[in-house]
Amino acid sequence: MNIAVILSAGSGSRFGSDVPKQFINLAGKNVIEYTIKAFEENNNIDEICIVADSLYHEKLRKVCDENKFEKVLKIIAGGRERKDSSYEAIKAYESQEDINLIFHDAVRPFVSQEIIDNTVEALKTYDAIDVAIPTADTIIKIDPKKEIIDSIPQRSLLQRGQTPQAFKLEIIKKAHQLANEDENEPFFTDDCGLVKQYLENEVYVVKGEEKNIKITYPEDLLFAEKLIQLNSFTSKGETDFSKLKDKVIVVFGGNSGIGKDIVDISNENGAKAVAFSRENNIDIRVKQDVVNTLSEVAKEFGKIDIVINSAATLTKKQLVHLSDEEIEDEININYLGSVNIAKYSYEYLKDTKGSLIFFTSSSYTRGRAGYSLYSSTKAAIVNFTQALSEEWLEDNIKVNAINPARTDTPMRTKYFEGEDKSLLLDSSVVAKATIETILQGFSGLVIDIKKGIYA
Repeated sequence: MNIAVILSAGSGSRFGSDVPKQFINLAGKNVIEYTIKAFEENNNIDEICIVADSLYHEKLRKVCDENKFEKVLKIIAGGRERKDSSYEAIKAYESQEDINLIFHDAVRPFVSQEIIDNTVEALKTYDAIDVAIPTADTIIKIDPKKEIIDSIPQRSLLQRGQTPQAFKLEIIKKAHQLANEDENEPFFTDDCGLVKQYLENEVYVVKGEEKNIKITYPEDLLFAEKLIQLNSFTSKGETDFSKLKDKVIVVFGGNSGIGKDIVDISNENGAKAVAFSRENNIDIRVKQDVVNTLSEVAKEFGKIDIVINSAATLTKKQLVHLSDEEIEDEININYLGSVNIAKYSYEYLKDTKGSLIFFTSSSYTRGRAGYSLYSSTKAAIVNFTQALSEEWLEDNIKVNAINPARTDTPMRTKYFEGEDKSLLLDSSVVAKATIETILQGFSGLVIDIKKGIYA
């Protein structure tokens, strides 16, 4: 049997969070959920054992129940150090025969099926397996007493270790027993290191992947979010939109551009999508307009599953040349409108565990001269999205922002005349990517839609 042992007993002190990093929110899920899912879906894995602090056992059981992780048969307490946690898993299976243990860090959520498959396959030939990738950096060995370089190993011979690390049970058990009997502290704390130190067995190295990152610091989450996007979104005509059937969708700004395409595509696939804008006298700046619109849709269809705000305005002038009315419109349409929509959509989306979608702009990362208010309100939308996704996490409401590259829309044509349209995204491509974002079920992401990736 191939047993995946997910090591989840770490405290995450380097991450600087109140909870261990394996339980940090990543796009609407705990980091460890992605890790468990990778092994749950692998055909070569027969069973999963999670090693974790007993304080989090109940939380883990809930995670497994909600995700229907059927291979998780053991959740056991960890030890003081990593090697102690590994040994607890070894003891949990030592009475069984013909067992392979595949140890993996809970905070490496992007381990691929290929890595898992290759690791299990290698166990047919070798007793111990590591996963590693070449190092791109020069590694130096220092003299700790003098804080100077002692030597510079040849880079081509060095690799960065990852997980999983896999072993025949009797091999890793013997290595741990010898380490426990040793009066001196082992040179290594990882399992492959113990095998090399105490048994001198060959440890075969399976090729790892750069994306198989270990989430250690807060900055790693930013990279992790982009990896989720790259791993999960295709939007090249492959998405199954049949899941839209019978979904009730409210699209503010839905009478032109991207919003209209979302409405059309949704209705073509069996949804009940309704468009609202100033063309039909609905102004998102006005609280009562938003309240009445949502109430009427819910009364007609009995629920609201998805709310999308694609309404926006752009006045291409320097700030000092904007009138007071233009300033007020820019802020109220681009930001206050989204606040109104979010606040008064909440109760409906809570009932359906639904989705809320906003639109930002590539200018959110850096303000643009000539439309400073537009770019700053779009930056606010990103911050608002991320905050709401955290606030509404327990309610299971998904909140995301779409960040399309330059797109062929009426607003773009109005303010940026003469652009080569072959360089612009088609609005229907952005609409399809928006729908795919909803169907994927993530939350708190800023989804970059770029030409060449989605089109």
